[in-house]
Amino acid sequence: MSTDTLIRLAQLYTAHTGLTLSTVSSYSANDGKWLPRIESGEAGCTVRRLQRVTRWFSDNWPADLAWPRDIPRPSKSKEAA
Repeated sequence: MSTDTLIRLAQLYTAHTGLTLSTVSSYSANDGKWLPRIESGEAGCTVRRLQRVTRWFSDNWPADLAWPRDIPRPSKSKEAA
């Protein structure tokens, strides 16, 4: 998993839901500037945060949007189950 993969998930999610990247960043990372900064290359990411945000996407992925086949999907977190 890489930040490129994370941004791809974010772009698919925002295109489908109509939410902005900043809004999704606020929901998923508690920081509205984080995903836009990752996308622009201005910020980095720890493995832990990458895993946490990817899990957020998995837990909140729209039922009518297929998860990308080439990206391993984490299992649902206990809070979302």
